[in-house]
Amino acid sequence: MNITFIGATGMLGKPVALELAAAGFKITALVRDIAKAKLQLPSAINLVQGDVKDPATLAAAFKGADAVYLNLSVLQTEKETEFHAELDGLKNILQAAKATGAGRIVYLSSLIKDYTGFEWWVFRIKNDAVKMIKASGIPYTIFYPSAFMETMHRQNVQGSKMLLAGASPQKMYWIAASDYGKQVAASLKRGGSESYDYAVQGPEALSMDEAAVRFIKSYKTPLTIARAPLALLKFIGIFSAKLNYGSHILEALANYPEQFQAQKTWDDLGKPATTIDAFSRDL
Repeated sequence: MNITFIGATGMLGKPVALELAAAGFKITALVRDIAKAKLQLPSAINLVQGDVKDPATLAAAFKGADAVYLNLSVLQTEKETEFHAELDGLKNILQAAKATGAGRIVYLSSLIKDYTGFEWWVFRIKNDAVKMIKASGIPYTIFYPSAFMETMHRQNVQGSKMLLAGASPQKMYWIAASDYGKQVAASLKRGGSESYDYAVQGPEALSMDEAAVRFIKSYKTPLTIARAPLALLKFIGIFSAKLNYGSHILEALANYPEQFQAQKTWDDLGKPATTIDAFSRDL
């Protein structure tokens, strides 16, 4: 089965691409810089140069694809008025997928895009992206996660510190991207022409503080927690697009009342097994 993969070198894209390749799928990764991608991805993954801004390169990459996997995101430095891969790029992707006869769109969305504590253009883009895919007429599989363990390692760990912001009263079902990748592989093996929506949740519900403590206990080097008031980050975010983005995400994650919704996902695609202790220990 041929899969064209957009976003294969990203923090959450690479583990999924590796799981799909290990499961026997033929992966073609659309990348902007082939030389750089060769340093990040195994030779088993075919690389083609292209960009979601360029419909011609998308059509070439989608030729012969049974499915297109989308690991798109709004970058922390993006402004509302700019080109967005998850909205403007998605329009190009869907047009190319229709033109080339791609059999399925597989898209990584978000659970917390439905957070109602504030109105935010980033969440609006994510909701519009889901609507666009569902209206395309192409069979789809959309995954809705909340918290990936990789974000704690790649974003919260800075040197010898585990950086946290504000309080974290709500619990999240943390999942490792490799476990999610196995679920993606299982979904693609099912085939058929039906469309699916799947909540993506790991085996344990932990608040940010609880997850940080567990992560630190198993991490290879000592870490200490450093905490900043969320209100301070929101104030600095007035002057910094990156911190403005971060403060919105942190506030939503801290207050979104996540409920367990993944039983159907586990029944259909397998139950995730990786705990945050095991993830941290094996880094």
